[in-house]
Formats: sequence, structure tokens, C-alpha cells
Amino acid sequence: MTKDISERIKRFFPSFSKGQKKIANAILYDYDKVAYMTAARLGRFVGVSESTVVRFADVLGYDGYSEFQHAVQDLVRTKLTPNQRIEITKQITHGVDAIESVMESDISKIRASMEKMDRTVFSNAVEAILHAKTIYIVGARSSELLARILAYNLSLIYDKVKLVLPSSPAEVFEQMFSISKDDVLFAFSFPRYSTKMIHAVKFAKQYGAQVIVMTDSENSPLAEPADFLLKAKSDMMSYMDSLVAPVSIINAIIVEITNRRERLIVERFNRLEKIWDEYSVYTKN
Repeated sequence: MTKDISERIKRFFPSFSKGQKKIANAILYDYDKVAYMTAARLGRFVGVSESTVVRFADVLGYDGYSEFQHAVQDLVRTKLTPNQRIEITKQITHGVDAIESVMESDISKIRASMEKMDRTVFSNAVEAILHAKTIYIVGARSSELLARILAYNLSLIYDKVKLVLPSSPAEVFEQMFSISKDDVLFAFSFPRYSTKMIHAVKFAKQYGAQVIVMTDSENSPLAEPADFLLKAKSDMMSYMDSLVAPVSIINAIIVEITNRRERLIVERFNRLEKIWDEYSVYTKN
């Protein structure tokens, strides 16, 4: 069974009933309208019963309507333009207090990411960072902010951190020219996925480096080549992605590294504090 809901629909389309074909067409061509509809509302939208919608989700292999709806929402996140995302957000949040709705949504993303985090994968990813000769970190567009946050914090405790700035595909490869099996690439990518990140991950794998990927789901094009997959919810809120869950996982990575290398890190910060004092890096007022 293929992962992408559009591929599942195309695969089974010839066997669908008339009502099921109506639902299928709505998902393929009006996904921006139906992604956040309940089963009953979707049924009314296409002119079928709620039970027909629920059976349709079952035919596609989903474990209930909720899982089916999340698959449609995944399609939305990967396909929509910023203006289409704004329109959907307006429909969802119309008449609702923006601060409450956005912050409650962000809280739910952190909780969902925490519940679905594979602790073994997380621990092994941290171990790979600790033993890497060089840690390459890359993120494009809005994910570049995440890459910078991780790179800045790791650079305080390691000299082996290299932030890759993806101004062009060629320059990505040039900055990763020396990557090898002794290194780690930490890549960030969330919908809409950057082709530069896909190329960067494949380049690192080609030269034997271990690859840590932080993305939104196993359906991400960066998930399959990853040695360590860290999933973080980033559901859209207007044209802007929510980055609270990815940042929270970055925080957890830094805390775990600190716990495992506390003595060395404390010694390093003692030296840094002397330098910061000498050159008045921080105000004393």
C-alpha cells in the first residue's frame, strides 16, 4: 500500500462505487476545501452519506476516519501555496481568538510530537552527534532558522560544527565536499519540502555519512534515506509553519548532550565566561 493518499486513490479508483468516486475526486481536486471537514460534512459536500465516507477511508486502508483525515491534511501541507493556506486558516479560525487558537494548536503539536517520538531513535541520534568527526547542519527556507538554532548551540560546546547555507544546490555540495563516513548530516525539512534538502541528504548518504532528519512524518521525501528520523508536528497556521515542536526537540537534544558530556561542557563554558567577561560580551547591569 502506497503512503500518499493521492496514490492510493489512483490505484483503487477503477474499483470505486459511484459515491466513492465522488469522494475521491473531492480529495484529488478540492483537497484544500475538504481537509478539515468532518465525515458528515464531507458527505454533504459531495452528496453521499457519512457512512459512505467512513467506509471509503476503510477501503483505502486507513484505521478510521481520523487517520484518513490526517492523510488528506498531509496532502494539503505539501501542495498548497501560501495564499491557499491563508484561506484555509481563515475558514478554521474565523470568529475565534487568534492568541488562544494558535497557542492551543502549538501546545497540541508539542504533545503529539512527544507522544510519537521514538526514544531509541532519539538516543541513537544523539549518540551519532557525540561521536561524529564533523556535524553538518542544513535547513532551507523557514527550516534554515532551525538549522541555525541547532548549529549555534552545538558550536558553543563543539568545534566540529559546520552550518551549510543552501544558497544554491551547487554551493550545498561544495560546502559538504569533505563529508565522509565519520561525519553526521542533520537536515531539517517541513512542507513544502525543499528539493535542496533532498539532494543534500542523498549526497551525504552517497559518501557514507550518517543522516539525522527532522521532518513532519514518515511520508516526507527525506524520511526514507534517514538513518535517524525525528518527527515533529508543524501543521500550518496561515502561510507560516509552526516551529514550536521542532525547536522543543532541538532543546531536548541539547539537554541530552549536556547530560552525557557535562564535565567537558562545564569546563568549556568556564573558559567562555572568562572570554565574555574580558571582552564585555554581555552587559553587567
